[in-house]
Amino acid sequence: QVQLVESGGGLVQAGGSLRLSCAASGSIFSINNMNWYRQAPGKQRDFVARITRGGETNYADSVKGRFTISRDNAKNTVYLQMNNLKPEDTAVYYCNALIATSTFDYYWGEGTHVTVSS
Repeated sequence: QVQLVESGGGLVQAGGSLRLSCAASGSIFSINNMNWYRQAPGKQRDFVARITRGGETNYADSVKGRFTISRDNAKNTVYLQMNNLKPEDTAVYYCNALIATSTFDYYWGEGTHVTVSS
């Protein structure tokens, strides 16, 4: 059984910062890509950022230069540092990871709410 648990969401004013964390636990052999997605009210879930096991990153255009994804492989944890937040960043943020147990599967966390007030 694998679990992804996000934390760090909350309410922040525009221009502020938040740091999200997502910790994976369970019978994990290894973790490949770790990703952040977000879903705003009434909208589809969108890609935000990805980091490979080796540390290569890529970002959605809407967050480039403001968000930074990082990971600690020893802790099976991925982070999302969000700076200069805008009201349009308001969403539920989900962690997603490709994890090897007895098979390779994608797992999702339950999400953490981020609200940016103007």
